[in-house]
Order: sequence, then C-alpha cells, then structure tokens
Amino acid sequence: MSIVRCGPENLGHDFHQIKLAGINSASIGIFSWSALEPEEGVFDFGFVDDIMARAKRAKMAIILATPSGAKPNWMAQKYPEIRRMHSPGRNVAPLREEQCGRHNHCPTSPVYREKCQIINAKLAERYGGHPALAMWHVSNEYGAGCECPLCQAAFRQWLEKKYGGLKALNEAWWTGFWAHRFTDWSQIGMTDGSLPAMVVDRRRFDSDQMLDFFRAESAPLRAITPDVPITVNMMGTYLPLDYWRWAKHVDVVSWDAYPAYHDRPETAVTTAGRFSFAHDLNRSLKGGKPFLLMESSPGPTNWMQINRLLRPGQHRMKSLQAVAHGSDGVCYFQLRKGRGGCEKFHGAVIDHVGSEDDRMFREVAALGRELKRLGPVLGARTPAKVAIVFDWESRWMLNAANGPSAFAKDTDAAALGHYRAYWKRGIPVDLLNGDAKLDGYDVVIAPQLYMLREGFAARVERFVEKGGTFVATYLTGIANETDLVFSGGLPGPLRNVLGIRSMETDYLYDDERNEVVMRPGAPMALAGVYPAAYVCDVVRAETAEVVATYGRDFYAGGPAITVNHFGKGEAWYVAAAGADDGLLDAFHGALARARKLKRALPDCDLPAGVTAQVRQTKTGRFIFVINFNNDPVVLAFKKTRRDLLTGRAVSGRKTLPAYGALVLED
Repeated sequence: MSIVRCGPENLGHDFHQIKLAGINSASIGIFSWSALEPEEGVFDFGFVDDIMARAKRAKMAIILATPSGAKPNWMAQKYPEIRRMHSPGRNVAPLREEQCGRHNHCPTSPVYREKCQIINAKLAERYGGHPALAMWHVSNEYGAGCECPLCQAAFRQWLEKKYGGLKALNEAWWTGFWAHRFTDWSQIGMTDGSLPAMVVDRRRFDSDQMLDFFRAESAPLRAITPDVPITVNMMGTYLPLDYWRWAKHVDVVSWDAYPAYHDRPETAVTTAGRFSFAHDLNRSLKGGKPFLLMESSPGPTNWMQINRLLRPGQHRMKSLQAVAHGSDGVCYFQLRKGRGGCEKFHGAVIDHVGSEDDRMFREVAALGRELKRLGPVLGARTPAKVAIVFDWESRWMLNAANGPSAFAKDTDAAALGHYRAYWKRGIPVDLLNGDAKLDGYDVVIAPQLYMLREGFAARVERFVEKGGTFVATYLTGIANETDLVFSGGLPGPLRNVLGIRSMETDYLYDDERNEVVMRPGAPMALAGVYPAAYVCDVVRAETAEVVATYGRDFYAGGPAITVNHFGKGEAWYVAAAGADDGLLDAFHGALARARKLKRALPDCDLPAGVTAQVRQTKTGRFIFVINFNNDPVVLAFKKTRRDLLTGRAVSGRKTLPAYGALVLED
C-alpha cells in the first residue's frame, strides 16, 4: 500500500531498499520528457524498460506517468507558441513566459496537444500489456491558465457557446456598469477584474480548458489501454480547478498532502482538522469511493518557510490519518533525495547516503509492515450522515466580489469551522457540490454558499420536508450563477425554507466583537453567550423561531440564530460568525445529540486532540483512533475490540502515546 517515485540512478540498491521497506508499487516517469524524447522524434525508453523489468521481478505494481508536466527545452525553443502567456499586472498586456520551471505549457496549443498524444500513445503501445502496469498517472498537479491569443480565442468561443449571443452575456455580466457593454466578441479580453461575473467565467474557462487538455492527453491511453485506470494527482482544496468536474473523468481520485505539524502558525490539532477535511473532500469527489494519497513525505518538505523535521511518530500518524479518511494507500514523493535541483532537500524514503539505519527509512519500513495488517480495510467506505456543501464556483464568485469584507470571504475557513465540530466527535462528514442530491443525509450544512445553482433551493425544500435538517449561514443565497444578486430578498430562493429575510449585514474589524446570546428555553437545550466576529447578518424572522439574539450594537436583541419548522424537518440560519470554535461547537454538538448522529466510537469519550474515524465494509467496521497531541492521553473503552495494528485486544483504560494510533475492528 506504500508507493514511491523512482529515479533511474542507483536502481539496484534502491530496489533492495524498496523490498526492505515493504513498498509494493512505484510511480515513475513524472517530468521525464527530456529523457524519453531527447530530441524531436527520437525516443529512448531504456530507463523505463529497466524499471518495469525490475518491478515485474519484484512483483511490484507500476503507476506510469505521462511527462507533460514539464516540456523539454528543444520543444519550447522550436515551438514558442506552446509557452504560456500571462499578464504581469492588472490591465497589462500578457507576456510570453521564458522556458523555466514546470507546468508552463499552453493548454490550448494544438502543437503541444499533438506532442503529448504522440508520446502518450508510444507509452501505451509499449507498456499497455506489461504485467507491472497498474495505472496511468496523467501529468502532475495540473494548474494555472494561459492568456495567449489561442486561449483568448478559445475563451470567446467558450462564452459564445455558453451564452449564445452578446445580448445574453451583457445581461448576465451587468456590463452596462462603467460602460463595459460589448458589441463584438473580439472586444472581450481575459484580465478585466472590474467585471466580477467575467472573472468567474474566466475561472470556469481555465478549469474547463485544462480539463479538456487532460482529456485530450488521456485519449490515447483510453483508446489503447481501455482497461487500465487513469488518475491525476490533485491538490486538496486548490482553488483554480473545479475538482468536482474533474473527478468525473478520472477512474481513481488521488491527491498530494503535505501537512506540517509544526504548531506554528496553527496547532497540530488544527492542522489535522484541515487536512482531514481535505481527505474527506477527495473521498467525496467520486461519491465516497476510496482515494489514493499519491504524494506525502516521511520528513520535511523543502518549500515551506521553515521546514521542521517530523517528530518520531508523526509520519505514522499522518499516514494513518489519510487511511482513516478513505485512502487505500500511502504514497511518497520521493524515493531517493536528488543530488541537485529544486527538491534536493525535500524529504524522501532514502536519504542522499542511502543508509538503511536512517530514521526516516526505518519509520517508512515500520509503517509498511503495519499497512500490510490493514488489508481488511481496503475498499471500505465511510458511512456519513452529515454533509457540507463545498461548491468551487461559489468560492470563485465570493472571492471575485469587490467586497463585502476581506475578513468574511474565506469560505474554506467557514466550512472548516462547521466540519471540526463533527470531526472532533468522530462523526463522519461528506462534502457535496452545489448540484448534488441531498437524499440519504440527516444533516446538510451550507456555509457561505454565496452562489445558488438552479434547483438547489427546491432540493433543500424537499430534503427538509421529508425530515432533514438544513443549516445555512451568513453570505448564503446572495447571487445566481452569473453573480446577479437575487432581487426577491436575501437569502434568495432559500428565504422560504429558512423563514427569514436578511435585511442588512454588518462587517466587523478584526478586533471588534459582538455577542450571540442563546434565549432561555432555546431548542436543543442551547445555552450560553458566545463571541461573534467579522460578520453579523441583521435578519428579520418571518416564519422562523428566534433561538439566539445579538448582545450588542443597534441590532442587539435581533435574531442571530433561527430555526424554521418546515414539513417534517427544520431549517436553521446562523447569522453570525463565531470569533472562535465555541459557537459552532456548541450548536453542532447540540444538533448531533438531537439528531442522534452516530459516533465512530460511542463507548469512549474522546479527549481534545483525539479523533475517531470509521470505515466499513459489508462484513466489517474499522475505527481509527488517532492522537494528534504532543503528549500521551488516557482513553477509557467500555467495549473490547482488537487492534489490527498489533493484533491485541483493547479494553478498559488505555494510554495512547503522543501521535499514537489504534485501528480497532468492531
């Protein structure tokens, strides 16, 4: 279940250490174009042949990458149009990039697409029937966009296909403001930040165009090796690419995770929550199917400002964390540290010396032995009854808006606040796109869902009518899919189910606070006073019941939390942002009790910084208990279970060391 990337040097020694570490697969060929095709039309697959032959003898699986993430110098020189163009500043004409770095190609270029298809076809023809080939790894960490004439023309074609004509585009973009009305498609550029709807459509186009490039690059692989699955390594919540759309075109979701458990600027527990959210997002991209942790490091990275060593046990902790949230493998960049280049100081399974007694190598080998014991977990799903709506396009739209407040635009942080309340309790959570079905969940949460897709409100109403619980927050239901603010009162089409109207919104300075005061006798036994920060939505309760009120300012006494009983269910509105986790923790803790949401480990009270996550198959249930604290904790189990990692029974009082973990078979 452990995976690495290999280089061509020291192969005999490296394969010996691969065996010692219990590594059973390798990803090879990333950024290898200059070796595979050293000059145009001249191909050399010798080093790949060697690795594939060694892998076959070692009974290892190979995930073979295509090389498009870094184009060779000869190609950039001969075909300069394949180099990206970018504007160096607002309202500045785009410039052609020099040949440097990586991920530096134009996704629209017919020349580059053709070159990619040629070399990918040769790889598929040569290795398609090889017994070591397990999966294709297409390119690497796609990202960014291009503003060359080819991409500008493609953007205009994309817009024409979407809107049909300039009249519809002008209306959707509200171009009459500042006299931006377009009368010819050629007038539309790509860099005007004063048109928020254009910025969002540019984001959509960039993501779609890179996806189209990926599909074009994958076409020879699909045609020649239709039974070999395809993946591309994603990057968590990476804003430029809409991974909901991308996930439809890959067979296996994979992503690269590099949590830095440094305790600065955030605590290790906060880091754990953030990366658990990203793991759950990747698990959710294909409807709950297991994903693959394609890249991680057993040691420090080299690209953070401060690259601290992982403390003993942290590598194991973060690796089991990924498996706990749905990964069917633990994968590394890189196998051996290079002697030169940008990542020569990046953590690796094998150090420059190549010693077997290196601490990182010993920890990787120990993890490899443990992962073999987790065979029953392979393919297991996560039984989530809570879902958070996390819509890429809504994130783009709020991010592109001129206002309303710099402190209130971090949708990721808002979603994490709700997520952590369930994560810390060991209650599984799915992530959903804004067009997803809501059936099958008990609780659906929409934090800062600025943009509402057509039909979303109707789905929410049906969900609540049937008995579901819906939770929305400030900055939800503001605009439609072209960033036009709803004219029937906010939160737009959700106003009916929520039973409130947002009248105006107060945005606070970073050091300002208000209060959310629970009313006496509030539903779910909610009680207490909680600090509010950044956003205080001033609302009017129409059919909703007021659960909490503001404690300060001219709107003191006005609704801060409401609940609307709608059919068999209820819809909550949280109008204020908490200054810390206190408000959302109290609210969702009460909601979890009221809805009787099942915890992964119901017979054990989890100390702060300890989580329990569950995966299950038709025949088994597996509970991952992980201590993210820097100190040991004592757990008290009422039920006896077997720890798959040790084979021992666990019951009663159990000390879990710092960064320790259990995998309990239930």
